[in-house]
Amino acid sequence: MDEELLELQRQFEFAQQVKSSVRLSDRNVVELVQKLQELRVIDFDLLHTVTGKEYITQEQLKNEIATEICKLGRVSVIDLADTIGVDLYHVEKQAQDVVLNDPGLMLVQGEIISQSYWDSIAEEINERLQECSQISVAELAGQLQVGSELVQSVLEPRLGTLVKARLEGGQLYTPAYVARVTAMVRGASRGIFVPSNLSALWVPLQQLVQDMNVSSGVAVENAFFQSIFNRLLKEEEMLGSLRAGTHWTPSVFAVAQKECVDSFFSQNSYIPYETMQKLGISQAVQFLQSRYPDGKPLSAVFIHSSMIEMLDSTTEDAIEQNSWIDSLSVLPASFTSQDANKILLLCPSVQSALKVAEKALILAESYVISSGFIKGVYDQIEKEAEAFSIQASTASLIDHPSKSSESQESIPANTDKGSKKKKGKSASMKTATVETVPDDEEEARPKSKRNQKKGRDSSSSQKLDAKAGGKKESVKAQEGNNFIPPDGWVMKKIVDSVPEFEDEGMENPDSILKHLADLMRPMLINSLKERRKKIFTENADRMKRLMDDLQKKLDESFLNMQLYEKALELFEDDQSTSAVLHRHLLRTTAATIADTLLHDLDILNKLKNGIEVGDSKAQDPVLLESSERMALAKNLNGSLSRKALALVEALEGKRVDAFMTTFRDLAEESGLVLKKLDKKLERTLLHAYRKDLISQVSTESDPVALLAKVVSLLYIKAHNKALQAPGRAIAAAISHLKDKLDESAYKTLTDYQTATVTLLALMSASTGEEHDCSADRILSKRELLESQMPVLRSLVLGDSQPQQS
Repeated sequence: MDEELLELQRQFEFAQQVKSSVRLSDRNVVELVQKLQELRVIDFDLLHTVTGKEYITQEQLKNEIATEICKLGRVSVIDLADTIGVDLYHVEKQAQDVVLNDPGLMLVQGEIISQSYWDSIAEEINERLQECSQISVAELAGQLQVGSELVQSVLEPRLGTLVKARLEGGQLYTPAYVARVTAMVRGASRGIFVPSNLSALWVPLQQLVQDMNVSSGVAVENAFFQSIFNRLLKEEEMLGSLRAGTHWTPSVFAVAQKECVDSFFSQNSYIPYETMQKLGISQAVQFLQSRYPDGKPLSAVFIHSSMIEMLDSTTEDAIEQNSWIDSLSVLPASFTSQDANKILLLCPSVQSALKVAEKALILAESYVISSGFIKGVYDQIEKEAEAFSIQASTASLIDHPSKSSESQESIPANTDKGSKKKKGKSASMKTATVETVPDDEEEARPKSKRNQKKGRDSSSSQKLDAKAGGKKESVKAQEGNNFIPPDGWVMKKIVDSVPEFEDEGMENPDSILKHLADLMRPMLINSLKERRKKIFTENADRMKRLMDDLQKKLDESFLNMQLYEKALELFEDDQSTSAVLHRHLLRTTAATIADTLLHDLDILNKLKNGIEVGDSKAQDPVLLESSERMALAKNLNGSLSRKALALVEALEGKRVDAFMTTFRDLAEESGLVLKKLDKKLERTLLHAYRKDLISQVSTESDPVALLAKVVSLLYIKAHNKALQAPGRAIAAAISHLKDKLDESAYKTLTDYQTATVTLLALMSASTGEEHDCSADRILSKRELLESQMPVLRSLVLGDSQPQQS
């Protein structure tokens, strides 16, 4: 078999050497190779060269790559592709297989490097080290055009063998160089006697070493010095402690440090942490607790138990004598208020006083004040606070904070003096006389929302509660604060009682004055609130009666006002007469009910605020001046005050409808329910009004007053309206009756009105000494009117009836 193979090889070799007379073209060769591959004669992959004229197998490509690596030691994959003449993709692929199968090779950044190459590089580095003592790894990496980490990784296993050096901080040092630097580090470290940062020590050493190796130009890293120092410390060539890697404390300093601490603490029984920091001890509490287990750490100092005993005896005396003491006054200046507070809590006498019925209190951290002392000061201030509350309560109603920017002095209403209007319907009915009321008076009043009392059964009470619900708390809180002494007042009274506290200063928020005021003011608030609650309870029944009486008075008078308002509709076309009638109604009936409401709301406000109010005659209607209405309105609070001011303004206006709107708003805000005039009530009131007028006409003896009553009665018969007309509007009112009366009755009425005007003119002109002729004329004219009174009465009481509309 072997002989046959040898024979075939010889024949194949001979065939290759024989020159063929027939040559195949490149295309034929390619087709031939493809055919052989199809026939599976060639069952392995063939690669083209970059020229396209040659084939190469993958195995041959690997062999050629390995040959190049063995020859050069370090070769680029790109250079291999150019040398072998195969596409870079195939070269990279086969190169990876070569490196993977050979542990002595590595592929780094597109280059294949063998271990023999690194051995030769290590020998070169060792030769250079002998010349310059140190070499930077970064410098070697730059020269070799590889990464520093790679250089360091290949050098580390060769240190001590091929490379006689020490690798530290990216630098290669010879043993002689390391020994020289070690001696420098040892000497410099032993010369330190105080805590130091080693980083500051390495700076001069680094400069010194650099000056010694000027030719190399390479600086020594601090890590190299630090590693040498750590090794020396481990070998106990230096004594001391190292913290955080760089903070070095020599043992000689630690010994001196402890001696200073012992000396200070034994002499003073305390030591401030600031002193410890000056001695270089940062963790003072841990240091002192480990050295003095019986001591107590405070905020700024560390104390011996004897300090507690000393302070305890002093505070015990103060508590027993119902006095006070500032512990900072007996403690050293190094103690802060926090220290004083902590040491006080450690005193047995203070602990006992705090537990047993609060016999004493600690205020402002350093003050120990006995409860007896506090009670004595509080009792004195409480009496003055009651006087303050009463004074502030009265002042708040006279000069309310919500007063407008225009300063106007409030004039309290005097309901016991001045003229009174008659009670009941007769006062509102008897309106025919000539009146002179000022047309322009300005009134304003702040309003105070009234709070109802529990247990009120009337509808006005329920409505007031609902209205006040949303704002009651805020309003009451604001009002209550007006009667409570402020902090400044309380602190001033404390200084008056204890002059020693004056130096503390009232502006200092941490002063004992502020703390005492904060303690006493809530007690004063509770006391004053209880007092006000008591007064409020006492006034509750009176307030309920007042509201019920006010509701009853307004029920009748406001219905009359609505009745009179309807009569004004007859004169809408006569603007001048309408204005006179509106103004007259505002001055009379409207003023009466407005004054009644304002007066009673003012009394209610005073009762609510605990102010004593004398009993007034409820039977007499209230008559107020413009300035008095203004004062009462301003004494009220919040929205009630605004609506009261609007009412006063409308009362001084020219339209009854504006007054009615503001009156309803104020009554509703006050919790009162105003009845609306319906047809049934209107008929009832007109009937009563007509009956009353008939009675007055029958008994009236004044010829001038009779005319207005007759005209009012005629308007009821003709228009079913209750007219309220002043003297100067009587003529216009009579003219509106022309179509409702027969000619003789109308003439009688106009003649009587003309005679009345003449009589009033004569009376007005008779000033000074009356002449006989003037008196005779007045008497004559009066007698004439009196003679016509039966005729005038007959217009409303006799057979002559007005035509119904």
